[in-house]
Amino acid sequence: MDFKLTPEQQALKKELEEFFAREMKDAPPDYQGNILEATFGSDGGWEFYKEIKKKYAETGYHIMAWPKEYGGRGATIIEQLIFEEVSSYYGGPHDPFGLGMFAPTVLLYGNDDQKQRILPAIASGEWQYCQGWSEPNAGSDLASLKTTAIKDGDHYVINGQKIWTTGAHRADHIFLLVRTDPSSRRSAGLSVFNVDLRLPGIEVRPIRYMNGTHLYNEIFFTDVRVPEFERIGGEGEGWKLTRATMNFERSGVGFFSEVRRGLEGLIRYVKTTRRDGRLLSENPIVRQKIAKLAIDMEVGRALAYRVGWEQEKGNLLFSAAAASEAKVMGSELAQRMSNFATEIMGLYGQLEASKWAPMNGTMVDTYQLCMGFNIAAGSSEIQRNIIAWVGVGLPRI
Repeated sequence: MDFKLTPEQQALKKELEEFFAREMKDAPPDYQGNILEATFGSDGGWEFYKEIKKKYAETGYHIMAWPKEYGGRGATIIEQLIFEEVSSYYGGPHDPFGLGMFAPTVLLYGNDDQKQRILPAIASGEWQYCQGWSEPNAGSDLASLKTTAIKDGDHYVINGQKIWTTGAHRADHIFLLVRTDPSSRRSAGLSVFNVDLRLPGIEVRPIRYMNGTHLYNEIFFTDVRVPEFERIGGEGEGWKLTRATMNFERSGVGFFSEVRRGLEGLIRYVKTTRRDGRLLSENPIVRQKIAKLAIDMEVGRALAYRVGWEQEKGNLLFSAAAASEAKVMGSELAQRMSNFATEIMGLYGQLEASKWAPMNGTMVDTYQLCMGFNIAAGSSEIQRNIIAWVGVGLPRI
């Protein structure tokens, strides 16, 4: 693996940096916090995201790696990761569900009709997706899900419930993992569907944070009729498709870009803040901890790029282990950084955005949010099992 960007890739990165530096100046006041919260959790942030989506569609930055016949440039996965890295660093809104997870799955497993219908709608921003996986009793143990899709002529009838569905209140489509064979167990008998959330029988209910922020939802399906042509891949192939989708979700170079942005803010803080008569940047413990965070950030970034490199070579199985490595490291790195930041900031570090809050309150937002990072998208325990099994060849248990 070559860690150095080519001259063409360096030029692309510079072009993207100029684009996001310019566009993010227009972000509204309520576009704050983690990118998902900023995008889906406020009305102003959502409207800003819709405007940015139009500019993405004009430039084609967000679909560079797609084949040219579907509007892409036929660029490499590495070049698409450069877009994700720069976008996340500048806090740019993006679509992790339709664009980051479902579209690559459709490219791999969808038929020609599905590619022609779904991909342009995602690229243009016409369709906004959410992810329909977790259930009240099927989170980390996703294969135990109960929601069913029973064949009835040329339709499937869906009944069940999904939970912790980020952005469902903003979305009009969902990629849904359901059980098409009710007699099956575990990962057998599962299938993936592209479902319009405006169909009769679908109800979206909010799950609000203690502070009132609305990011997550639960969705109820009651006798929802979905055409057979909306099934992606064959019946019973859902687990295979979902494992591929997980790789796209977990690779997460954006994780490390957000950490880089936070770490740079933390470095500015310790360079200008005094404790006991000297700058925090002169404290040896502070210096050691910041150095360790910087090292881990660079290692994690390299891991995330390795996922793209493996996918570029077509090595989807091994990329699963690399994606799990990046996911564990990104989750735990964000926790360590925000925990350290709130420790050295003291009580002021717990203030929300204001002139009195260090780093405008961004670290307390990160601290509160990232406690769930090692659970969301597959717990760290599960990721380590994947690494042990796929990455280093230990027996599967």
